[in-house]
Amino acid sequence: MDTQAREDARRWLAEAGVTQVGDDTWLDGDAPDARLTADDVARSWAGQAFTDERLDRAGQLRLAFGLLDLLDAYWVTCEIRFADQDPSGPLPPGALWDGYRQRLEAPETGDAVTCSLWVDWFEDRKTAATAFAEVLGHDIHRLRNDPSDPLLRRARRVLECSGPVPWPVKETAYGIAAHVPALHPALFRALLGSYHDVHGDLEPQAALDLLSRVALPPDTAHLAQLRAVLAAGHRNHHRDPHAWDAARRPRP
Repeated sequence: MDTQAREDARRWLAEAGVTQVGDDTWLDGDAPDARLTADDVARSWAGQAFTDERLDRAGQLRLAFGLLDLLDAYWVTCEIRFADQDPSGPLPPGALWDGYRQRLEAPETGDAVTCSLWVDWFEDRKTAATAFAEVLGHDIHRLRNDPSDPLLRRARRVLECSGPVPWPVKETAYGIAAHVPALHPALFRALLGSYHDVHGDLEPQAALDLLSRVALPPDTAHLAQLRAVLAAGHRNHHRDPHAWDAARRPRP
């Protein structure tokens, strides 16, 4: 989280007459009897960040990230993506992905950031490879020699929402994560998501090989079932929903 960007966003809203009066309660001076949630504010104002002509494109993006820090509303990330795909876009890629990386490395980050990666950037085949490389792939090799806490936090969060990323794009990162015990629970959830997500993607044998290198308690929920469906060659839960149920039933 960028504290300065958050406070700049708060001042920007206040200039427009929008002020916070409670934990999740906001007041719009143009409608003093109405109370707004953070999501209401995001839907009304996040898009306006990209029309503020006092700011260049990088400044508009920084303002939008400040609104994200302030409101923790998924809709802000939607407006960021809309602006990137707008005919006047794309947004400055350095500032865009620096913004995501910074929030993924923070000790605390809102669900909006990882939700945005998962359902927008990673599920879209046109953006999945670039997004995954920017938020983790380019830096994954540093985990072998520099497993700093911020990088581990980023890697953990990205892995856990990376199910929709095409297997060839993420396989190397998954393989390196298998060498980092601190990432084993996140890697397991990544493999589980790669199997269960509607848009999940994996190669069964390669995923099974990785799973064999993940150190987890043997009674970890869904571990045995995942091994069974991968060993049977299943690629995705939604291609054969009965396979998971069959793997869950005890053998006679």
